Amino acid sequence: MKKLFFPFCISLAVLASKVNAQTNKTVEVKQNNPIITDKYTADPGALVYKDKVYIYAGHDEAPNDVNSYRMNEWLVYSSSDMKTWKEHPIPLKPTDFSWAKGDAWASQVIEKNGKFYWFVTVTHNESIHGKAIGVAVADNPLGPFKDAIGKALITNDMTTQTKISWDDIDPTVYIDDDGKAYLYWGNTVCKYIKLKDNMIEMDGEIQTVDLPKFTEAPWIHKRKDWYYLSYAYDFPEKIAYAMSKSITGPWEFKGILNEVAGNSNTNHQAIIEFKGQWYFVYHTGAIPTHGGSFRRSVCVEKLFYNKDGTMKRIVMTTEGIQ
Repeated sequence: MKKLFFPFCISLAVLASKVNAQTNKTVEVKQNNPIITDKYTADPGALVYKDKVYIYAGHDEAPNDVNSYRMNEWLVYSSSDMKTWKEHPIPLKPTDFSWAKGDAWASQVIEKNGKFYWFVTVTHNESIHGKAIGVAVADNPLGPFKDAIGKALITNDMTTQTKISWDDIDPTVYIDDDGKAYLYWGNTVCKYIKLKDNMIEMDGEIQTVDLPKFTEAPWIHKRKDWYYLSYAYDFPEKIAYAMSKSITGPWEFKGILNEVAGNSNTNHQAIIEFKGQWYFVYHTGAIPTHGGSFRRSVCVEKLFYNKDGTMKRIVMTTEGIQ
């Protein structure tokens, strides 16, 4: 499929001018959002490993006159400063799973014991209808990745909480302090399981979490003694979150974290700490002139906390990380 490029996007740090109201002088402001301007990127999953941040994003490839998701591959970018981003060769496609037939939807990579596990959303082949979650593995964050188990970890016939075929999407994985890993995912119903130590098998029954207006895109992170479960809320989607003292809940709803992402109906976040600063990674439809719900772009903002551990509202900016 033809890839979309924008010659008017000079670089990741395009300079814009504005007038300072007090001095009446023109000052230059760096525009660092979106962080990628030569491709449409969406559904970011972020990994901090050693001295770099890696963003694994879906590639929106829908032509300008097509309003549907066309996502055939995942893209990977890395940064040492959250300002400049390097693109790497494509490490994984849905076709790398023999049991899948397409759709590179939301995903997340996590490291354990020197191995990197990539949990992905794809469409299963005709043998099982609907979306499924697979796992790929590699020896480094840039791959090459390969199917870890030769079949899907989660399929639509395993979950009966809804009748829709796309309720098994948007995996997020967190490894707790005791080394146990938990997988959260879902659409309209948030679900989770504990994983076995090998990261590729379920350990126990699928559980559900009752969250207000849960749509999709769960993300788990921890700060101090608090666990945070953020997710896409309602539609068009905002990001809301809940907090708990345990990774399995009970979860207390805390409200909205991020508003509707401009002209994108979807909202998908990753939350990470890097070099002592917390960051909120998300997508919007910000690239002119064809950006929107099916041609999205990854952005980054700093994230801050209140004294009680709650998160301060995200303010989406053009400047991004300076």
